[in-house]
Amino acid sequence: MNSDDINIKGTWLPKWQPVVDAFAANFNEGEQGAGIALYHAGECVVNIWAGERTNRLAGIANQPWDENTIVNIFSAGKGFVALCVLQLVAQGNLDVDSPVARYWPEFAQGDKAAITVGDVLSHRSGLSAFHQHIADNQIFDWAAMATAAASETPWWGPASGQGYSPFMYGWILGELVRRVSGYPSFNDYFQANVAVPLNMNCHFGVPDSALNLIADTGPLKRNGATTESNGADSVALGKLMKADPRGVTNRAFCNPISLMTATNTQAWRQAQIPAANAHANAQAIAAIYGALANNQLLPANILSLCSQEQTFNNDQVLGLPLRFSCGFMLSQADRPDCRYGRGTRAFGHPGAGGCVGFADPDYQLGFGYVTSRMGQNILIDERAVKLIDAAYAVLENHNE
Repeated sequence: MNSDDINIKGTWLPKWQPVVDAFAANFNEGEQGAGIALYHAGECVVNIWAGERTNRLAGIANQPWDENTIVNIFSAGKGFVALCVLQLVAQGNLDVDSPVARYWPEFAQGDKAAITVGDVLSHRSGLSAFHQHIADNQIFDWAAMATAAASETPWWGPASGQGYSPFMYGWILGELVRRVSGYPSFNDYFQANVAVPLNMNCHFGVPDSALNLIADTGPLKRNGATTESNGADSVALGKLMKADPRGVTNRAFCNPISLMTATNTQAWRQAQIPAANAHANAQAIAAIYGALANNQLLPANILSLCSQEQTFNNDQVLGLPLRFSCGFMLSQADRPDCRYGRGTRAFGHPGAGGCVGFADPDYQLGFGYVTSRMGQNILIDERAVKLIDAAYAVLENHNE
C-alpha cells in the first residue's frame, strides 16, 4: 500500500496539512492501517485515519479503518495507569513517597516493605519481572496476578537500580488504584475518571460491544530502516534476552510466553493487563494528553510530577539509557526515538511496535498515534518520528 492509494479520512485544520502529508507518506513505508490525532490549546486540530484493518475473531478482513477502530496500544497505555495513580495522589489518597505496603499490606512480603509508590512509577522498584513461574492463562486472572505480584521479591533493592517493568508495573499500580479508590476494578476507575469525562474510546479490558472494532496487530513489512534506532530495537532486545535466559530481561518479556503471543486473542483483549493491553484510537490518546498539556485531569502541583526526572540511567532491562518521571518517559535531545515533543516539560510513553502518545505543556500539544503494523523499534517508531517532526514544523512556522 502506498500514499497514492490512500484515502485520508477525518478532519484537520488547513495549516496542519504537513502532518496529513507525512501521515500519507508513511503508507509508502509499510503502513497498513493507522490514525493520528493532535490537540492544540484544547482544540482537536487533527483527527485522521486511513488504510484497512483485519479482525479475524470477528470475521473481518481488509475492511476500511474508520474513526471507531481501536487497536492494542501496548505500553503506550502505561501513561494512563500513571495518570490514575497521580489523580489519587492529588486527592490525598496516595502519597508517592509512601510504601506500597501502606495501602496493600500483603505487598510487604518478599523484602518489599520499603518499596514506595514512586519507586514503582519510575521503574526503580526492582520489580521488573516475575521470578516465580507464571502459567500462560494466569495473566488473564486479575486476582491471581495481584497475588503473584504481592509475593514476589525484587531483582535489586529499592531505588538502587533502574529497570523497566514491561508488565508487572500495571498489575501493581492497577491493584493499588483498585484498593485505594474503592472501584471494583482498575478499568472501572479509569472509565469513570478519565475516558468517560473526555468521551473517549479507550479500554483496559474491551467490552463485548467493542470487540468488533479492534484491528489485529501484526509485523510491519518495510523496505529497510530509514532512521537510526540507537540499538533500541527488537533485534538488540532479543540479544539481551538470549544472553541470559534466566535473567531479568528474558523473564520480563517471556514469563509467561503468552505475554508475547496472546495479543490477538479474545482472552487478552478482555482481560485487564494495564501495562500492555489498553485498546484505543488515536483521538483518545491525544485527547488525554491534550487535557494534561492544558492543565486538566491533574492540578498543577501534581502535573509537575509528570515532567520531573526521577531517574536517568542505563536501564537494566532494556539495556539503553532511559529517563523517567513518575510514570512517564522523558525526552533525550540527541535521540529522535526518545523525543516526546520539544518543550522542556514534555512527557509521554511509547508502545511496542509503534503507538505513542505524549503531552507538551510548553506547546499546549497532545499527540496520539496508533498503528496495527508493529515496527522493530522499542521506543518511538520511525513513522511517529516523522509525524512529530511535521507537527512541530507547523507549530514553529506559525510562531505558536
